[in-house]
Formats: sequence, C-alpha cells, structure tokens
Amino acid sequence: MWKEFKEFIMRGSVMDLAIGVIIGGAFGKIVSSLVDDILMPPIGLLLGGVNFNNLFVNLGKTKYETLAQAQEAGAPTINYGLFINNLIYFVILAFIIFLLVKTLNRMSKKQAPAEPDTRECPRCLSQISKKADRCPHCTSEVTPLS
Repeated sequence: MWKEFKEFIMRGSVMDLAIGVIIGGAFGKIVSSLVDDILMPPIGLLLGGVNFNNLFVNLGKTKYETLAQAQEAGAPTINYGLFINNLIYFVILAFIIFLLVKTLNRMSKKQAPAEPDTRECPRCLSQISKKADRCPHCTSEVTPLS
C-alpha cells in the first residue's frame, strides 16, 4: 500500500496540482495587495475619501465609528465594504486566469498538418508533384492540380 501511495504522489499530475496550489496561493496574495493597497485607495479618494474597509451596516443598537470597533465589541455587522474589495479581487483574479487559460489553449493547439505537395500517379502509383503534367517514372500524362 505504501508503494502505491508513493507512486500516486510522484505522478506528474499530483505534483503539478501541488505546484499550482502553492503558486496560486502566492498569486492570490499579490492580487489581494493590488486591490487593497493600490486600487481601492484612489477609488475611495475619488468617492470622497471613503475607506472601503470601514463600510458596514451595524445591526446592533450601539453606534461604532469603525468596523474594527464593532467587531471588537462583538456587534453584528454587514461588511459590504469588505465584500466590494473581495468582489474586485475575484474579478481581477478571474480575468487573469481567463487570460492564462486562453494563452495555454492557444499554445497547445496542434497545428493542422500541412497539405502534401505530392499525389499518386494514377497509372504507376508513384508519388509525383501536384503541379506535374507528366509522371517522371512512367511518363504518362496527368492533369496538373493547383
């Protein structure tokens, strides 16, 4: 059983999956930082200095200035600002994955085999050029193909 497990783990597809998960996790952190640290501050500034991390609806009776204060107090909240951040994060990540899959599909497409430049002579069955009007082997006349 140990030998079978070892063979299973060492197969290429399992190793590729493991590598993909590790790289995907690291890439997710990069996109998360892009959204949180690069995109959202200017968008918040354009919308009048809004900090998306502090956009929430307090479902309790006590008023809180920030989401951190509400969470520290254990107040029930609807965190729509964080949802907006995660939505933008998802859209960017989905678009990048789309571009990656599209590129991989284009690279893996097999080229159609080139059309042969030769054909068989109807009389002697040897290979002759498509443009030939006479077979060089048996000298019979053939109709040239374009």
